[in-house]
Amino acid sequence: MADIQEYKCPHCGGTLTFDSGTQTMKCPYCDSEIDVAALADFDRGLDDFTASEEMKWETPGQVWQEGETEGMRVYVCKSCGGQIIGDENLGSTSCPFCGNPVVLMGQFSGDLKPDYIIPFKLDKNAAKAAYERHISGRKLLPSLFKNKNHIDEIKGMYVPYWLFDAETEGCVQYLGTQVRTWTDSRNQYTETRYFDVYREGRMSFANVPVDGSSKMPDDLMESLEPYDFSEAVDFQTAYMSGYFADKYDVTSDDAMPRANQRVKESTFQALQNTIGGYATLTPKGGNVEMTSGESKYAMYPVWMLNTTYNGEHYIFAMNGQTGKMVGNLPVDKNKVWKYRLKWTVILGAIFSAILIALLFFL
Repeated sequence: MADIQEYKCPHCGGTLTFDSGTQTMKCPYCDSEIDVAALADFDRGLDDFTASEEMKWETPGQVWQEGETEGMRVYVCKSCGGQIIGDENLGSTSCPFCGNPVVLMGQFSGDLKPDYIIPFKLDKNAAKAAYERHISGRKLLPSLFKNKNHIDEIKGMYVPYWLFDAETEGCVQYLGTQVRTWTDSRNQYTETRYFDVYREGRMSFANVPVDGSSKMPDDLMESLEPYDFSEAVDFQTAYMSGYFADKYDVTSDDAMPRANQRVKESTFQALQNTIGGYATLTPKGGNVEMTSGESKYAMYPVWMLNTTYNGEHYIFAMNGQTGKMVGNLPVDKNKVWKYRLKWTVILGAIFSAILIALLFFL
């Protein structure tokens, strides 16, 4: 098995890429469509495949100093012979010379082979449209950002995720209050009653995701959730053709504490959601005992968009399955002050009108 894989069209020899619209491998030259399952033989042997040694960094007219190539790898494109250079985690990319998409098979072999993949359902145009919707209607957004800002880069990539299963048994205690008010001809009364509230229960969690790439901000990736795991399929490298991907560099053991924390918080929240009929709830204590189950390795689809405004970089991400878009936006300070001044004037006018009316009737 070769280290580097290109999927060629059987009709014209063009490079096949996965098409999110048809959910097939599509040729951009003759429009042929090939079922992904028909390419499963390319992945046979991944379970015990071992990538060959990295190429030596010796190229004509170029001398690499000691330490310059640390953590980097170089591959040779089968189509044009150009060098594809990336870091040690690069798993799927395109040749910088001819543009052909390639999959680096050794990055998804043996223990590195994912169990599942959720294929892209939305394309680049959908990501652009989602970005436009994300910035539209934002009153405090700088006008120049909205009118002249352009997308520097848009990239479809598969992000490595660890999926955890867990069983929990938890209990929580709260101090709850119920408040009753009434009036008579002379006074207004308030009665506050206090209650000890207790809840306990058992829960099961399946496929709790934690991203396995140190390059991806955890909060940004968690904001893209949820993914619909029912649409996950057995992993095939063909789904990656035309997209970027990295193998995981955060191990399952390193990701587990974050998964455990998410499970515990979800357990407490689920127990609290069963409580009703109280004006306030003050936590008094609680405990969650967990039994961790198996973990699975999966690749999830994400569109990454990068923009620049006033010398600052802004990153946006879209769930490649559901279309959910997240990302922070700049705020025009002048608009903030104008907005505050506007509402100060409006509220002041309302207060003055109420005061005048009270004085008139008194």
